[in-house]
Amino acid sequence: MTLDDLDRMILRALVANADQSTTQLAAKLGLSQPATWRRIKRLQEAGVIAGRRLQLDAAKAGFGVTVFLGVKLATKGRVSLEDFERAVGAIPEVQTVDHVLGLYDYRLRVVARDLADFERVLRRRLMTLPGVGNVEANVLLSEERRPGPL
Repeated sequence: MTLDDLDRMILRALVANADQSTTQLAAKLGLSQPATWRRIKRLQEAGVIAGRRLQLDAAKAGFGVTVFLGVKLATKGRVSLEDFERAVGAIPEVQTVDHVLGLYDYRLRVVARDLADFERVLRRRLMTLPGVGNVEANVLLSEERRPGPL
C-alpha cells in the first residue's frame, strides 16, 4: 500500500490522540466524516493501523521500577530461541521482548513494584528460564517519549 499525504496526516493525528472520533478528525483535516472513516478503514485493512492500545502510567499503577535487561543465551544450540521466547513471554512483568543483534541476544523491558520486587522477578523467574547465560540490567531513571516520523 502506498501512503499519500492525507494518509500520513490521519496517522499523525491518530498517534497523537487515538480516542478522537472520525467526525473530530474529519473536521481537523477538512474532510467529510465518511471519507475519513473510509481512509481509516483502508489503513486498518492494509495492516498499517494494527490496533489501538491503552497506555498506562506504570508508576501510578504501582510499578515504580523499570529495568532493561540484556540477556545472552548460554548455548543457543541446546535451547531453541522459541523456547526462550515462549517462557519469557509468560512472565507478566516482562513488557517487551526484543530479539536483537549485538552483545546480547535479547533486550527485555521489565516492570516491578520496587527494587526488591525486581530482584524477586530476576532471581525466581528470569534467571531460571531455559538457556539464560549472561544478564545485564539497566534501571530506567527517566523517560522522554519522542514519537518520530513514520
